Amino acid sequence: MLQNKLKQYKLILASGSPRRQQFFKDLELDFEIRLKEIEEIYPPELKAAEITNFLAELKANAFEGDLEQNEILITSDTIVWHNENALGKPKDKQHAFEIIKSLSNSTHEVITSVCFKTNLKTELLHEITKVTFNELSDESIIYYIDKYKPYDKAGAYGIQEWIGFIGVSKIEGSYANVMGLPVDKVYEYLSKLA
Repeated sequence: MLQNKLKQYKLILASGSPRRQQFFKDLELDFEIRLKEIEEIYPPELKAAEITNFLAELKANAFEGDLEQNEILITSDTIVWHNENALGKPKDKQHAFEIIKSLSNSTHEVITSVCFKTNLKTELLHEITKVTFNELSDESIIYYIDKYKPYDKAGAYGIQEWIGFIGVSKIEGSYANVMGLPVDKVYEYLSKLA
């Protein structure tokens, strides 16, 4: 449906995330994937959505001057915000264990920012979802890390995987956002362009 309305545009998704790519396929959108290596470093004083906004825009700005008139570039960034700290992707098994252990029996926020860039303007949106975990045993955390290897995921877990089924007791906000993209907001934004 939206695809017909966006005929005059070419969508470019600048994300290597299989989940984000699948969301765009599920929305039945034609899109091209373009990737650039970006060093994801942000100023230390930034907090929560300021971090994801900064990083999503940083990723988009790497394409400055590369966009054709009808192209819309979409970049995004997700963090887990817990105890005033940004939890990104784990470095190794021990780090993944420490991250998940810190989330056990508590509530954290999953924050995703999405940047839409054309050769005329740059716009940002973000979504915050609160996720509460049950108390997780060390055994269940180790089992999850060994089996699912969540090293490409912010906060070291995928809500759509085993740990989400057995561990998450409550979610407030967008489920898709926890998987890495506030799909409803992206769809709404693109609908307004059409």
